Amino acid sequence: MNGQAPAGGDAPGNDGEDLETGPTRRCIASGESRPTAELIRFVVGPDNSIVPDIAGRLPGRGLWLRARRDMLETAAQKRLFAKAARGNVNVSPDLADTVAELLRRRCLNHLGLAQRAGLVASGAEKVRAQIATGRTAALIEAADGSEAERQKMGALVPGVPVVDVFTSPELGGAIGRDMVVHVALLPGRLTEMILEDASKLRGFI
Repeated sequence: MNGQAPAGGDAPGNDGEDLETGPTRRCIASGESRPTAELIRFVVGPDNSIVPDIAGRLPGRGLWLRARRDMLETAAQKRLFAKAARGNVNVSPDLADTVAELLRRRCLNHLGLAQRAGLVASGAEKVRAQIATGRTAALIEAADGSEAERQKMGALVPGVPVVDVFTSPELGGAIGRDMVVHVALLPGRLTEMILEDASKLRGFI
C-alpha cells in the first residue's frame, strides 16, 4: 500500500499525513476527540476501499473511529468515511467483523510474544503463584470457563484488569497449549498492548 493517498486528495501541504497531532484524534462518527488508545485508525486503500489500520502504521491520512461497532456502522450508513476522505470510498459490509478479527489476532499474537518474554503464567496453580508475588498486571480469563472459578480468580487481585473475550482454545493456541482458562500477565509493554487491543475488541463483539 506504499504511496496510497485518500480518495479526493489531501489538503495542500498535508503530504498524506494525519491532520491532527498529539495523543488524541477526532472520531469521525461522534466528533469527539479521544485518546488514540480508544480509537481505530482507517486509511483509504489504492482501490478506494476503507482499510482498518490496527497497528496505526499504514501510509495515508488517518480516518479515526472510536473502537465500537455502532460507531463504525454509523460512519458507514451516513457516508462519513467518504466525507472525511473527501471523495468516494468503498466500505465493505463486513468491515466491523474484519476489525474484530484483526484485533483478535493481534491480541493473541502479542500474548504469544508475552509468553516467550516470560510475562505469562497459565493454569490455575501457576496463576495463583504469580498473584501471590504481588506483581500481576492483568488477568485473562477464558470466556467459556466456569464463571464461578473466573470470579474467584479475579477476587484474588481486586483492581487488576480482567480480559474475558477469548475462548480457552484460543488462549491455549496462543501460548502453545491445548486449552487454558486462567492466564496472568506481568507488567510490560506487551501486557499494555494486549489490554489496549482487548478493550477495543470488546467494543466490536
